[in-house]
Amino acid sequence: MTGTAGESREAEVIPITRARTFGEPVSEETPDAPVGGGDDQRSAELLAFLRRRVTGEYEVDEFGFDPELTDRVLLELIRPLYRHWFRTEAVGLHNVPDDSGALIVANHSGTLPLDGLMLQVALHDEHPARRALRLLGADLVYRLPVLGHLSRKTGHTLACREDADRLLRKGELVGVFPEGFKGVGKPFSDRYRLQRFGRGGFVASAIRAGVPIVPCAIVGAEEIYPKIGDLRLLARVFGLPYLPVTPLFPWFGILGLVPLPSKWMISFGEPIRTDEFDPADADDPMLVLNLTDQVRETVQQQLDELRLQRGHAFPPFF
Repeated sequence: MTGTAGESREAEVIPITRARTFGEPVSEETPDAPVGGGDDQRSAELLAFLRRRVTGEYEVDEFGFDPELTDRVLLELIRPLYRHWFRTEAVGLHNVPDDSGALIVANHSGTLPLDGLMLQVALHDEHPARRALRLLGADLVYRLPVLGHLSRKTGHTLACREDADRLLRKGELVGVFPEGFKGVGKPFSDRYRLQRFGRGGFVASAIRAGVPIVPCAIVGAEEIYPKIGDLRLLARVFGLPYLPVTPLFPWFGILGLVPLPSKWMISFGEPIRTDEFDPADADDPMLVLNLTDQVRETVQQQLDELRLQRGHAFPPFF
């Protein structure tokens, strides 16, 4: 789960045990995968994977990102949603750099933040360089014991200046949803209307690192859980920003959590360069706000165009 990039406290350090770091050699006892194919090879690869998990011979970085677990388990679980349920199409991937840092700025919607996960699959599976996306999430995510730890395992981290700057300077692909909970939790009547983009902290991070900002539009998430109401009292009790009412939830119980099979499209626009600025310009509030408005207007224009390109949300039914 992901939320907004914005003003958040610095991420706590989660200890990673029994795991080697990047660059540490793998034990020579780890068997090579067999040359042959078929079920025997898959079984051998699975056994080798399980052995590495047990012995701790796998890689994590300073943020707790576990690329093997992410690819082999976590992304594998959500790929059917991406490919078959939402029938997602990703366009404009050539605008995302192959091996250098960049900031992906996308609209946020859907009541539950599945758009962040689908964006992660698109860049990992569809981009020629199979890029890992490091999403910046709200501190609410990291206050939840299981979800917070799982988010770090998949490469996500807290939406704070320190983490964003470090990732971008390392050449990572960082993703942010500046609308935050106001975007993902907006009512269905306001679908595809961008909310406020905050104070532009993401723009300042891009300027300091000198990396391009890639505007991204996601169409399809608005229809998976049409929010028609909000149980505000219960939301306050549970410490949540909102507790949605949809045509299926809470009336159908857990079945109401099944997302509707809308048609998705993800578009990556032409990068907006920041390397023409001096890093000190990140402290200029007017420059940052102007660039933030430019990014927001670009994403809104992409959304409008992409909705026309997609057509009906539930083809061929409607």
